[in-house]
Parts: sequence; C-alpha cells; structure tokens
Amino acid sequence: MVFSFFKKPPEKKMVAKPAAVPRPSESRPPATSGQPGARLKPLPASLPSGALPPLNPTESSEPNPLTISEFVFSEFSSGLQIEAEVDPIDAQAEEVAMQYANGQDRVVQQTLENAVRFNSSAQGERLWLLLFDFYRLTGKQDDFESLSLEYAASFEKSPPAWRQNTIVAPPPSKAVATSLFKGELHGDNDAGFTALREAIERHSRLRLDLSKIRSIDNEGCERLMNLLVQARKYRREIDLLGSKELEALVDPRIILGQAQDRGCWFLKLELCQLHGQIEEFEDLAINYAVTFEISPPSWEASRVIKAPPEPPPQISDDSLSGDVYTLKGEIKNVRFADLLVFAAANDPVIIDCSEVTRMDFLSAGALLNVMNSIKGSGRKIVFRHPHHLLAELFRVVGLTHLADIIFARY
Repeated sequence: MVFSFFKKPPEKKMVAKPAAVPRPSESRPPATSGQPGARLKPLPASLPSGALPPLNPTESSEPNPLTISEFVFSEFSSGLQIEAEVDPIDAQAEEVAMQYANGQDRVVQQTLENAVRFNSSAQGERLWLLLFDFYRLTGKQDDFESLSLEYAASFEKSPPAWRQNTIVAPPPSKAVATSLFKGELHGDNDAGFTALREAIERHSRLRLDLSKIRSIDNEGCERLMNLLVQARKYRREIDLLGSKELEALVDPRIILGQAQDRGCWFLKLELCQLHGQIEEFEDLAINYAVTFEISPPSWEASRVIKAPPEPPPQISDDSLSGDVYTLKGEIKNVRFADLLVFAAANDPVIIDCSEVTRMDFLSAGALLNVMNSIKGSGRKIVFRHPHHLLAELFRVVGLTHLADIIFARY
C-alpha cells in the first residue's frame, strides 16, 4: 500500500465580500460672508428655536437649555485633513478660556500661574494678560499687584492698571449715548421702533437723532409719542436731535378743522413743549380743541429743555458711532435672538462686552450662529472691550473670523 504524503489539500474557495457603499455625505448649508460695499440683506426675523431672551441677558430663563447639537462651529472638507503643528501658547490660552467658561477658577489660576513662569517672551505676554484679567474678575488685588511687579521686570513696560469692581470702567457720567432712528417714521417700521425702545431701556439718558427721517405717517408719529411717554414714565431723559427737520414733515399734516392725523398733532405739541415755544403751543392747543372737540394736553413748564443739546461726547473707539448692544454679567444658556432685530437697524453692529464677567461655551456657540446670519447680510461686526478670557473663548468658537475685537486701553 502506497501512502500519498504529498497530496495537495483541497483548495479553499474565496468568497467575495460585498463592496463598501459610502454613506451619503451630510448636506451643509453654504457658508456666507459679507463683502465690503455689498448691499445689506434683510436679516431673519428669528432664529430656528427658543424664545427671545431679555435684552442684555445675564441669565437664561428659557425652558429648553441649549445643546451642543444646535451649533455648527466650522465647515470641514471631505478630503484629506492635514494636522498642523499646535502652537503651545495657543493651546494654553484655549485651555484656560474653556476652563474659565466652565467655572473652573481654581484650575485656571493654577494653570496660568505656572504658565507665566516659563513664558516671558513677547508671545507669552498673552498668557500674562489672561492672568491679569482673571485676578481682576475674581477680585484678587494683592495677586494682581504682585504680578504687576513681575510683569514690569520681565517686559520692561507698565503693567495693566487695576480697575475696581473687577470690570473695565464705564464711560464718564457726562457721556450720553446716541441712537440714530433708522428708516422712516412709519407705523410699520418695526425694526426702527424696536431698536429705539431697547435703547431707551438700556440708557437713563439718550440723545435720539431724528435727522435722517424723510417721510412720516400718522401711525409712526403715534408710536414715537408712545415711546416718549413711556420714557417719561420711567424717568428716562430723551434729547431730540433733528427735531426741526421733523417739524417740517409734521406741519403739512396739521390742518385746522380736519379731524385726522391726530398722532401728528400730538407730536407737534410735544416738540413745542420741549423747545419752550409756549405761544405756539397754546395756539396749537386751541386749534386742536376746536378740530377734535376734546381737551388738549396742558403746558408743563418743568419739561422745557433749558438749552439745546450739545454735540454728543465721544464714548466709542475711533470712528465707531450709533447705538450699541450691551452684554452684562454672567451669560449662561442664552440664544441672543434679539440681536437680529438690533442688527437690522444698525451697521456696524457694535456689541459692548465691557460688563461681561463670564460666558459659557454653549452661549458662545449660539452667539456664533447669530453672527453668521448678521455677517451674511453684509454688516460689519465689532466686539468692544471684552476681557482677554472672553476674547480667547471667541477665538475658540470662531467668532474672531466674523468680527473685529477692540480691547480696552489700560
């Protein structure tokens, strides 16, 4: 019997695997960016979800908290991604910005105090400024003064100055905010009247510039009068600029014996009152009583403006002017939907951050979503006077690609 030791084993058949089918790529909306000189596009009336937060929010009162899925922080290409070398200063600044946003103050202090010991170069000064602002925001004045001595020795220049109450000092009390009424004085100009109402709420004294108005209607005059009455009720001081130009538009609508355009009559009486024109006021009041057969408003000597308002002092940087959207305090779980209404009536869109103490990461993401919509309309965006920890958070989420940042002068 012959055994075959070298008989080949039966060959195994190769079973073909099904070809991999790539998943369909998720569709993303095209990114938009404003072009210099481009015509401003209308802004959306509201964001996709959530109720409008209060103006100048400090805390959220929304029933549904923000989630990370609501935000698109950047657009990624479907091709090969090349990993760039990470700058150690960038990495440390990003780390402490996120830690501070999350309320990890003890970790932030330890991280920054260790970092400044090994970073005395011009590039490392960025970490020193973060630590200065952290000490100021948390009220550590002794630590701030000690760091100032080390800073002067390391960088051979004056350190930042300590500011009381841990926030950049507000403008001098004599400064008065100015709000330019945008659009025509028509009853359907919701954007213009909403911006004016919010400006009155934010400022105890306000110069209202009416000089750009070229057309009026009765409903627009009534809405303006209602806001002025509300301002008086809450003891707001309103100085009207351009009122002579406005009177020239109102006068043709005031016709003796024709009981119409009552809002125009009231606005004319208000302008006479503020300018101290008592004889013209009394004549107009008699004509009003004859035309509408009701008693007119009474003269109030205490409401006369004693002198015409002076030109408004400069309270903003460089050439920035117009109304300002102000953020205050600790901002948590906020969607900033009212910023769209504000931006519709303002260009540039100036957002004052000098009174912000902290903003959480999700609120920064929501702010980015709103800024994308505003930038797409062609408007310029400026963040004014954020502390350095907040500015680093803006850099992390990508806001610095959409807006300019102006730091306070120390």
